[in-house]
Amino acid sequence: MSSYVVKVLFDGYSKPIFGGQTANCSCTLISGKKNVIVDTMTAWDKEKLLGELANLNVSPIDIDYVISTHGHSDHIGNNNLFLNAKHIVGWAINHKDRYFDHPFDRGVPYRIDEGLNVIPTPGHTLSDVSVVVKNAKDLGCVVIAGDLFENEDDISDDSIWKNAGSENEELQMQNRLRVLEIADYIVPGHGKMFQVCKK
Repeated sequence: MSSYVVKVLFDGYSKPIFGGQTANCSCTLISGKKNVIVDTMTAWDKEKLLGELANLNVSPIDIDYVISTHGHSDHIGNNNLFLNAKHIVGWAINHKDRYFDHPFDRGVPYRIDEGLNVIPTPGHTLSDVSVVVKNAKDLGCVVIAGDLFENEDDISDDSIWKNAGSENEELQMQNRLRVLEIADYIVPGHGKMFQVCKK
């Protein structure tokens, strides 16, 4: 099985402010046989993202897949920087003007490589996906879960993820429990990567 390196480029956040909130998503690079970037933040983060990739000696043309865990604007803002990549936005898969059918709606994972899969995890939106890296170097199984989890605190306080918006709370709870069973670490949509405490 290929070993992949998972590096969170930017930690997501979400904070209430007068009249709204300030928020941005976590952005994660998966490096290995295939190079994947998950959730590209807002359109205003272009230079920040390109700068961090350059620091790692990664060019946009090196990216094979861009995965947006769902279609909200803070998760898709820089997808257009990666024009060699196949794009997965929620349950939609395309390269240029060609779209590919995949039965996410039947619970079928999309396989990128051995040990690197995109799984349907609806709840926050009905077409949410998460990225499962089964053998991440030094970490074990890492799930990059988007807004399935807001941050580590919502493990003990359901109101955090529910208040962030959920199109189907029951489905989201089911998928949260499923991810907690398989993951050693979770990258949430709006917080730092955290280790899953196994009982």
